[in-house]
Amino acid sequence: MRKNYNSFLNIFVLLFYSASFTQTNNKWISPVDFPIKLSGTFGEFRNNHFHAGLDIKTQGKEGVKIRSSNSGWVNRIRVSLNGYGKALYVDHLDGTTSVYGHLKKFSPKIESYLKKKQYENETYVIQLFPKVNELKIEKGEVIGYSGNTGGSYGPHLHFEIRKEKGQVPINPMKFSFLIKDSKRPQIQNFYLYTNLGSKLEKKEFKLVRKNDSIYTTSGIISAGNFYVGLRLFDRQDLTYNKNGIYSVKVRSNGVEKFFYKMDRMTFDDSKYINLLIDYKELASKRKRIQLFTLHPEQKLSFIKDNSLKGDINIDKDKSYQILIEINDYNQNTSYIEAYIKGTVKKEDHIQTTYNLIDPVKEHLFEFEDQKVFFPKKSFFSNVNVKIEKKGDTLIVGENIYPLRKSYEVYHKIPKGDSIGISQSFLSFINKNGDATFFSSTIKDGYWYGKSNILGKYIVSRDSVSPEIKKINFKDQQWLSNYKYLKLNISDDFSGIKKIRGEINGRWILLEYEPKNKSLIYDFSDQNFKKPLHKLEILAEDQAGNKTVFKTEFYRKPK
Repeated sequence: MRKNYNSFLNIFVLLFYSASFTQTNNKWISPVDFPIKLSGTFGEFRNNHFHAGLDIKTQGKEGVKIRSSNSGWVNRIRVSLNGYGKALYVDHLDGTTSVYGHLKKFSPKIESYLKKKQYENETYVIQLFPKVNELKIEKGEVIGYSGNTGGSYGPHLHFEIRKEKGQVPINPMKFSFLIKDSKRPQIQNFYLYTNLGSKLEKKEFKLVRKNDSIYTTSGIISAGNFYVGLRLFDRQDLTYNKNGIYSVKVRSNGVEKFFYKMDRMTFDDSKYINLLIDYKELASKRKRIQLFTLHPEQKLSFIKDNSLKGDINIDKDKSYQILIEINDYNQNTSYIEAYIKGTVKKEDHIQTTYNLIDPVKEHLFEFEDQKVFFPKKSFFSNVNVKIEKKGDTLIVGENIYPLRKSYEVYHKIPKGDSIGISQSFLSFINKNGDATFFSSTIKDGYWYGKSNILGKYIVSRDSVSPEIKKINFKDQQWLSNYKYLKLNISDDFSGIKKIRGEINGRWILLEYEPKNKSLIYDFSDQNFKKPLHKLEILAEDQAGNKTVFKTEFYRKPK
């Protein structure tokens, strides 16, 4: 009995201290030392994905101290040329993970751990998973410095909080960070949409601002089944960035038709984001119109009631009040009151002059030297796509439909000059009409690649090698007081594929930032025993053209 009592007591004590720790540890702190200003909100609509965190402005500069918002341990360190760039993932005892992206560098203890692994593996791009408690982190500890690495278009911190199990992003606003916001969401345009075959048809109703919170409109529309489309944004205090909204509710004659709220999401949700926008408007005019409708193929974690599909059935000679409520996280609310009357139903004229692609089936289109293959479920619904060959150009439709799954493009490799062929590759023609490198491999005598955008393809050639230039030093220069070497690397067409740097025959860590075309070597990485040093950098582009850059410099031994 005594033994059982002691066991019970031990368990009670453990639970007590665990609960106490969790309660005190649940008070998250800001990752920055100044008032939070946002350039991006949770769940915001981005190109092909929902934004999984908050973008926190860093006063327009790099090198700002970033602190851990809670105690824990480093779960993952990632260095990438795109995405979050240099990113840190910290696990916490309450079952959450905080993420800090686009960093310039990490704190000294994390940087030391990282560089050791980078040198062991002779790679800059790397992903590491330290053991639990190998790199302990205290709440408020400086874990890194803000930057602009990866897929970032200006200095800022990308900050996330995830549920550790399943890595499910949670809206960080739920953790009581102080973010001043007294501004209501702004509505730019109001539309009613209907599906006409594989195309969307819309009608705009001009909005009139009744007061600070209410927009009104009225009009007539032919009878049919419709759903709402809006151009809208939200702003917080002290910033002019156009950010995303938190929740939207649509009612027709008092009946709820659609509702979503961005408290949490999954990364799988982003597969369906292009069904929630007018994809053609975004692709052709860069105009983002959100659609408040639920496609049969959509499975979205932030929509709790899948029976609310957004359908508004409008009958002839009947009147409807459509009321839309738009909120930001601080419950600043804007409303749209739309008074719509139905008229005679318009006849649908659906043209199917192109290739009808049914997503239930596979589709193969073959030409003399090219093939295009659409696997099952390439699209979300039936679409009409014009697939043809015009001269040297393979045309795979127009970028007006979102894809659910990538399709395959094949182009037969011609016979002839082996050097010329080795420098050739498939190119995709972008919306500006420029040929861009299309990633492909060789398969059964074809260049073969996968694409998730409809458009045009041609064969291109790149015979020009990458170029490397010195930025902050010269040949034969004494660099004893320098902290780093900086170089510029560029390629005129296909893009950089591979970089390797050596000093005196030993691999060195060159930090490559593609958007700045910069290469940086940190002298603190190693001590030099002799004054004369030979720097050699090998660079290769996607077409296989290579450059070998060589120079010498002097540095006082330490």
